[in-house]
Amino acid sequence: MNQRTNVGRKIQRISKEEEKRYEISLNSSIDVARFLIMQGEAFRGHDESSTSNNKGTYREIVDWYKDKVEIVKDAYDKGAKNCKMISHHIQKDITKACAEEVMSIIMDEIGDKKFSVLIDESRDVSIKEQMAVILRYVNDEGKVMERLLGLQHVERCTTAALKEGLVNMLDSHKLPISRLRGQGYDGASNMRGEFNGHHDVLLEKLESGEINTGKGLNQESSLARPGDTRWGSHLKTLLRILVMWEAVIDILEIVRKDSVKPTSNGGAFGLIGKMDSFDFVFIMHLMIQLLSITDCLSRALQRKDQDIVEAMHLIIDVKEQLQDMRDNGWDPLFKRVKEFCDKNEIEVLDMDKKINARGISACRKQKVTNMHFYHVEVFLAAIDAILSEMNHQFGEVSLELLVCTACLNPRNSFSNFDVDKLVRLAQIYAMDLDVGDLILLPTQLRSFVSRARRTQDFLGCVELEKVAEIMVKTKMNTSYSLVYRLIELTLILPVATATVERIFSAMSIVKTDLRNKMGDEWLNDLMICYTEKEIFRSIKNDKIIKRFEDMKDRRMLVPRNNLVV
Repeated sequence: MNQRTNVGRKIQRISKEEEKRYEISLNSSIDVARFLIMQGEAFRGHDESSTSNNKGTYREIVDWYKDKVEIVKDAYDKGAKNCKMISHHIQKDITKACAEEVMSIIMDEIGDKKFSVLIDESRDVSIKEQMAVILRYVNDEGKVMERLLGLQHVERCTTAALKEGLVNMLDSHKLPISRLRGQGYDGASNMRGEFNGHHDVLLEKLESGEINTGKGLNQESSLARPGDTRWGSHLKTLLRILVMWEAVIDILEIVRKDSVKPTSNGGAFGLIGKMDSFDFVFIMHLMIQLLSITDCLSRALQRKDQDIVEAMHLIIDVKEQLQDMRDNGWDPLFKRVKEFCDKNEIEVLDMDKKINARGISACRKQKVTNMHFYHVEVFLAAIDAILSEMNHQFGEVSLELLVCTACLNPRNSFSNFDVDKLVRLAQIYAMDLDVGDLILLPTQLRSFVSRARRTQDFLGCVELEKVAEIMVKTKMNTSYSLVYRLIELTLILPVATATVERIFSAMSIVKTDLRNKMGDEWLNDLMICYTEKEIFRSIKNDKIIKRFEDMKDRRMLVPRNNLVV
């Protein structure tokens, strides 16, 4: 059970020189792996044989290292032939050891604190759905920390699948769900495909690269590539298509005529057919208007420095604008669509003509007019879907929570401070503040705000996170423990999705077109180290070596007295 004391290893005789060479080669391999992980670079090459001119980045850097440092060259060349520390299995084991050390530090930091999670999913370059889970908690210094707990492949992106993946991930890290105080899910992924057959066709072509989006020096404008993680990119793409309509059609015509590839020829022909229709134009204008309404709120919720008061007002504004669009927006929208079609010589449908009701078997012969279909089944249905989602995500309870939370805002010397609303906020957290705490809380709140308003450290403070840091720094978190507990619970509320989106941006660097066969476990280990660089940099090689050796039986071990653990 213990590699260092078992009989087989006692019988085996290994010289001190051999152990030293092994230690040097292992440390060198770890150094190379650390460099590649930090840069998000590929490890392996197509041909890693000794005669290859390009063995892959990992082996090439090892060879460069050997040429520059004589003792490293000696360790690799004269060391045991079956213990070179350069195989792809060793590369993955080293990376896993690094990731586990990073997670160990994160788990120690979170300790027994309460936490919330942010969950989102996105397709990687191989079109696999990857779920990312971010832990949000307040550390011992009063700082809000957001750490990547891990990535997990999900077969179907549904809320149930995401929740199941979350439970499994928490269990794997021995994080009890009883300490979970908030869950943030991006519901946008569950809406994918709701309006399939309209603007999605063009977006998929843009994503797949059939229409290029380069940035040439002589280009005044270019199409923006839509991304899974930011709805703003979809709005930008649609606006560019609207503005560059004639240029896009012309380019597709050129592709259709001149392309030697049947797939490109047929794809361009199909796109022209889709775009040159009332259906496409109507959906494009509708989506531009809808995304324009939600754009301000979307960008506000993506900012790292959250202003909850402003977000609360934006939520109300978006709901009011959507309702106004539902009540009064049909005629202006239809007028714009008709004018666009007339300008670009696109046939406008006869709105009084009866068609088979979509989604109902033709044999039932149920007919509706084009006007009914576009007004009721598309226009109203789209707005109602978004309003329903808004009411679900920001219902009365959520808005009450935001209103109460806004009372802790330190701007203008805590001008929004309201004891009654903060007590109501505390009542929501019944598991963390009992009846006795609720009796004492009002007195602590009044005493705290009085002291904060006359304390120099709070002067000019505009962020709740800074309030927590100042309280820890001045020991006020001990004097006003209930107030600090309430602030701590408020800070871990999962409001913004910006951190998750940065994770997916990093994923596109780590897993690329040339690395599209990367396994899920390998991707997860690389992502943990790459995104948590600050922690990863602080870890010494000794820690990684110990975990690397403890993972499985090794042919050789670094002498324990050489490790500082």
